[in-house]
Amino acid sequence: MSATTLPAICKDLDGDDRWLSIHKRFVAECKEKDPDVMFIGDCILESLQFTDYWNQHFVPMHCLNFSIRTDRTQNILWRLQNGELDNVRPKAIVLHAGTNNIGDSSEEVTEGILELVRTIRQKLPDVYIILPTLLPRGQQPNELRDKNDQVNRLLRERCIGINKVQIVTVDSGLIQSDGTISHHDMFDYLNLTNVGCKKVFEPVCDLLHQILTENERERDLTPSE
Repeated sequence: MSATTLPAICKDLDGDDRWLSIHKRFVAECKEKDPDVMFIGDCILESLQFTDYWNQHFVPMHCLNFSIRTDRTQNILWRLQNGELDNVRPKAIVLHAGTNNIGDSSEEVTEGILELVRTIRQKLPDVYIILPTLLPRGQQPNELRDKNDQVNRLLRERCIGINKVQIVTVDSGLIQSDGTISHHDMFDYLNLTNVGCKKVFEPVCDLLHQILTENERERDLTPSE
């Protein structure tokens, strides 16, 4: 069994206990708020919440963002198994994980992501799970990009037929014709700018609108209909 599928607390390398403090805040927010959408993941989703795109498009959807910059799949798994999905009933969850599993194989990263999907489904049987594809990283082509591509291929294969789980391709337009990534899209060639956020998360936003609209229609149906 791979470490990517085993829940683990993030090591407190700085000695300030920030990771656990953030987790406790997330658990408290579960008791205080009633989100329609939850974003759960790593640096890609954490940085999203500090952009104009988040404020304009996702805040109106009543979202919670439970993402921590350094998290690997096993850290997110621990958080989900320790209160971050309790007391909430979101209609959709956007899950992005695997970016930080640098030392793990594409197979191991895929298994870690699928274990997260299984955990979410066990706790929230009716929630719609959206999996944005792992993004390319690094200004120039490199092995990590290739590994992320392989993870995306494996996920597409293994999520076929799973109810209410959808993989969304989000890297269109990030890689230029010469194979490079622009700092206008990814300021550090990993995390997104406002311009990059629009390119990446527009299809996620469109799908969320569709899910929330359909959910609202179902709720409004009368017995005679």
